[in-house]
Amino acid sequence: MAETVVRPISSAPVAEETAGSGFNWMMAASVALLVLSAAANLILYNRWKDSETQLVALQTDQSRVASTMQAVEKRLGTRTQELAVLRSEQFRAVELAGTPAAPKAKARVLYNPATKAVYVDVRNLPALPEGKQYQLWALDKGKPVDAGMLAATTTAGDSLQQMKDIASAEAFAMTVEPAGGSENPTLSTMTVLGKF
Repeated sequence: MAETVVRPISSAPVAEETAGSGFNWMMAASVALLVLSAAANLILYNRWKDSETQLVALQTDQSRVASTMQAVEKRLGTRTQELAVLRSEQFRAVELAGTPAAPKAKARVLYNPATKAVYVDVRNLPALPEGKQYQLWALDKGKPVDAGMLAATTTAGDSLQQMKDIASAEAFAMTVEPAGGSENPTLSTMTVLGKF
């Protein structure tokens, strides 16, 4: 008689259960890593967007500061040039006093006979009506010569203004003219007058 071989049944399912639990553990670890990776990516993306916003804000600030610095440098250059004119011994100063039409008006003309350069420095001028502008005149042998129109900032006394070059002059005067100027002075509106 042949002998029967007995095999334990419980051994086969144990092997399958162990393989299945290892697969489940790997699947759970993969899902956990995927969730962690997605969370880390979201955090990094938000930080990148914040950094990008901050960079744009800093670039805007840098542009504003650069514009301000350019304006300050330009103003400093203008003031340095004005100071050089005021201190130069080549310029002759002519004090312009108010006329009966504007007794409190005061201005000063700085004239360089060698270079023919003319600068005007307003101390006090009456406010102008709409559509009017001050015009500077050089008087040479009794004849008026247009020396240019005053800018609004000059009229307010904010800065020196370089006017037209004048070959020779005995006196300077300022009149109120229509905006853009006149060919001949309106004597009734003469505001200041001064002679060397």
